[in-house]
Parts: sequence; structure tokens; C-alpha cells
Amino acid sequence: MKKFLCFLFVMVIAAGAHAADRPIRILAFGDSLTAGYGLADLKNAFPAQLEKALKDEGHNVTVIQGGVSGETTTGGRARIDWMLGEKPDAVIVALGGNDALRAVDPAVTLESMDAIVKRIRKDNLPVLVAGMMAPPNLGKDYTTRFAAAFSKVAADNGALFYPFFLDGVAGIPALNQTDRIHPTPEGVKVIVKGILPVVEKLVAQAREARK
Repeated sequence: MKKFLCFLFVMVIAAGAHAADRPIRILAFGDSLTAGYGLADLKNAFPAQLEKALKDEGHNVTVIQGGVSGETTTGGRARIDWMLGEKPDAVIVALGGNDALRAVDPAVTLESMDAIVKRIRKDNLPVLVAGMMAPPNLGKDYTTRFAAAFSKVAADNGALFYPFFLDGVAGIPALNQTDRIHPTPEGVKVIVKGILPVVEKLVAQAREARK
């Protein structure tokens, strides 16, 4: 019996060590900006570039591609259960661009984003909400309410927050494809550089959750 208990103890310790060695799995849940729309090589898309940047910083991670081109926050709300089947350790939610392009009521965007983040938090997973901004032609009231939706969702759900996913890229022709919406490989590199410090906090939270 003693030998059996010792064996069992060793197996439990080994299983715990193995779990600690596993890569942190980060789900990049978004739209075409995540999916790499228009890029000839998906090694240049956001998930792949982010994974490389994190590994370059010494993090043992895998970034899961969870982007669907054309996705709205409402579509993401319908899809999040299925994507959580990938068993991520943490999630980046980068949606909202298509809501703005379609002039969706910011109240609808807020409700959908809140439902997505609450569903993720139900699984006790750390979340990073990447904010989005609406084009100025929609008017000051709309753009203000739209931007505020993302910060509110993050604050209400204890999530990490990055104010603007396209920071440093939006409106700069050299960093965008000819549609002026989707970033080039160099544009994605700028996005990754900007968001990286917050993603590193997300990785730290995921590691802590494993203990």
C-alpha cells in the first residue's frame, strides 16, 4: 500500500509539472483583422506574428487563429461557445470593426461584447479586450459611444484592455492594403508591437491560473 501511495504521489507531481510545461494557449478571437484577410502568407497574420513575438520574449505560447472575416460582435456572440472548444488558457477579443462599418448601434455592440466576455469569464479564463474606433463620418456622438463600449465591457468584467487594436496603423497608407482597412504584414507588425505588453500580462494571468 505504501508503495502504491508513493507511486500515486509521484504521478500527481509529474502531471502537475507536465501541465506547467504545456504552452499557454491564447485564442485570438476576432474578424478579418485577426484572420489575415488579403495577406498572401498567413505567417504574416496577427496570430502568427503575435506568437512569434511572444516566443522571442521567452514565452512558451501557442496563439490559436480564431478570426472570421466579416464577423460582427453579434456573430462572435453566436460563435464563442464553439471556439472555446479549442480549450484556450486565455482569450483576446478583437471584434467591432464590422459593427462600425455597418453603423451598428453602439448599444448592440456593447451588449454583444459583454455577453462574449462574460461567457469566457464563466470558464475562469483571463481576457484581453481590444478596443475599436468608428470612422469619424459617423458623427461625434456615435464614435464616442462606440469607443466607450469596449472600455466599459473590460472594466465591468475585470478584463485587460487595449484601447485601439489598429493603433499606429489606421489611416497610414503605407501600413494598409489598397482597401485602406486591412493591414499589410508591416502593419500587423506595428499592431503586435503595440499590444504585446498587454498580452504579456494576459500570459502572466494564464500562468497564475494554472497554479
